[in-house]
Amino acid sequence: MAEAVDLVEVWRGNLLECVHRGHAVVCGADGAVTQAWGDPAALIYPRSSYKMIQALPLVESGYADALGLREDQLALCCASHQGAAIHTERVTRWLADLGLDESALRCGPQEPGDRAARDALIRAGQAPCQIHNNCSGKHAGFLSYTAHSGGDAEYIDPAHPLQAAIRQVFDEVTGETSPGQGIDGCSAPTSITSVAGLARAMAGFATAGGRHDARARAQVRLVDAMRAWPELVNGEGYACTELMRATGGRAAIKGGADGVYVAIIPDLGIGVALKILDGGERAKEAAIAALLIRLGVLDAAHPAALRLVGGPVRNRRGLEVGQMRAAAGLI
Repeated sequence: MAEAVDLVEVWRGNLLECVHRGHAVVCGADGAVTQAWGDPAALIYPRSSYKMIQALPLVESGYADALGLREDQLALCCASHQGAAIHTERVTRWLADLGLDESALRCGPQEPGDRAARDALIRAGQAPCQIHNNCSGKHAGFLSYTAHSGGDAEYIDPAHPLQAAIRQVFDEVTGETSPGQGIDGCSAPTSITSVAGLARAMAGFATAGGRHDARARAQVRLVDAMRAWPELVNGEGYACTELMRATGGRAAIKGGADGVYVAIIPDLGIGVALKILDGGERAKEAAIAALLIRLGVLDAAHPAALRLVGGPVRNRRGLEVGQMRAAAGLI
């Protein structure tokens, strides 16, 4: 088994102060590994990076069309949003359209990442609710599936037919039999796969435009929704949103908790997955930016790229004190 390798370095002055290690994989159109750093077979939880896979049963089954779901709602199915008004207002209306309210969600309350939304709650003396949860769009999608299929309300139960459908799809698109599951931060099951399996799944999304079956059509729709609505997939000022815009929509990009990132690049027919072992947010964002630069879909001089990797690290007075860099092997 290969070991994790250095992916991101943090320099302060002329001293290497921090190193973030991990695994990264690029898979081609045939699902084979074309580039790898560290161990492609390393097992990980994809966390929120695979929400587009969790949304596949809803779209592939035809339930999304039967319910008349819009493109922005499909983007929210794939989102780790910040609880801004553009997110919560849509989820609230979506639940109402299903004849439901916030109590139907099983994701738990979460303070909004969006500062304006958070401050508005504080001023109003209100506590955050489940609609503010960054996964509420995914859970609205889960509820849409169960509303049409007639499943019971406990849709996050690993034994629920929806979760069984997601597990089946997950194994099929990763090309692996998952060795197990855990429970994610939003209480939904999260399946284990290898870094290569996750990249292979993303390559399947990237090449779906060349196929014409129901799954491929669903994959295309979800990727198109993510690229059309980057502000819904994450939020203003956040890496997923900024990077999708910076690539000019060439890539659909999604992060997951504890150091995971994926990218779907349809015009190259490739998928990317990475895992930072220490789970660092700054490191996973720098690593995915560096990989997008290496693959030629992100300009290294773009402000969004420089903010994440290659640009200066500044202190609170604005003084340049160091630099976040891709490790030598990732350049």
